[in-house]
Amino acid sequence: YNMELSEIRLPFVFMNAVGRDGDVWTLLHESGHAFHVFAMRDKRFPYQYRSENVPLEIAEVASQAMEIIGGEHLEGTFYSKEDAARSKREHLASIVKLLAWIATIDAFQHWVYTHPSHTREDRQDQWVRFRKRFGGAESWVGHEEFLRSQWQRQLHLFEVPFYYIEYGIAFMGALGLWTRYRKDPRAAISAYQRALALGGSKPLPELFKAADLPFDFGPRTIEPYAKELHDVLVHR
Repeated sequence: YNMELSEIRLPFVFMNAVGRDGDVWTLLHESGHAFHVFAMRDKRFPYQYRSENVPLEIAEVASQAMEIIGGEHLEGTFYSKEDAARSKREHLASIVKLLAWIATIDAFQHWVYTHPSHTREDRQDQWVRFRKRFGGAESWVGHEEFLRSQWQRQLHLFEVPFYYIEYGIAFMGALGLWTRYRKDPRAAISAYQRALALGGSKPLPELFKAADLPFDFGPRTIEPYAKELHDVLVHR
C-alpha cells in the first residue's frame, strides 16, 4: 500500500516482495499513488492535497497508468527482452479479463437491487447469463454449481455495494494515457502530471479533461484502446 504522511506531505510505500513477477507490478502501482502525493503536495488546503479527498477514479488512474506505462520500460531494468515482453503481455491480458469481470459484477449487482423479490435460483441463473455475456469463454462442464456461486468471490458485493465500477472507469483513463504514450510519450506524461497536480480541487470530469481524456465510456472511446491492446497482444 501507499500511505500519505500528512504532516510532511510525503508518500510511504510498504510492500512484501518475494521475487515474483507480481512484485514489479505492485511496486509500479503503489509508485503511481506515491507520485500522486508528490504531484499535489504544494496545494494549500487539505481537501486539495489529502489522498482521501481525491476521487477514487483519478487516484487509480495514477496507479494504473504508472503500471501500464512503466510496463513499456521493463527490459534491461528488471527483465531480459523476452521476459519483459512476456510480463507486459500477461499484464495487459489480465486487464482485459479484469474489465470483463468488472462489467459482470456491476451489471449483476444492479440486477440484484432492481429485482428485490428474486429467489436464490433466480440470482444464480442471472449470474450465469452475465458471465456468458461479458466473458466466460472457459468451459465449466462438470463444475456448473461452482460457476453459479462464483459471484460470492467478490467481497465488494457484501461490504461496499456499487463500489467496483470505479476501477473500470480508472482503467479507461489509464488505457487512454497509455495509448497516447505509445504515440507521444512527452504529451502523455505532461497530461498525467497536469491532472494529478490538481489533487481534489476539481470534480472527476474536469480531472479527466485536464489529462486530455474523454469522460465518456462508450464505443467511440473504448475502440481505440481496444485496438491498441489487440495490436500488442496479437501482433506483439
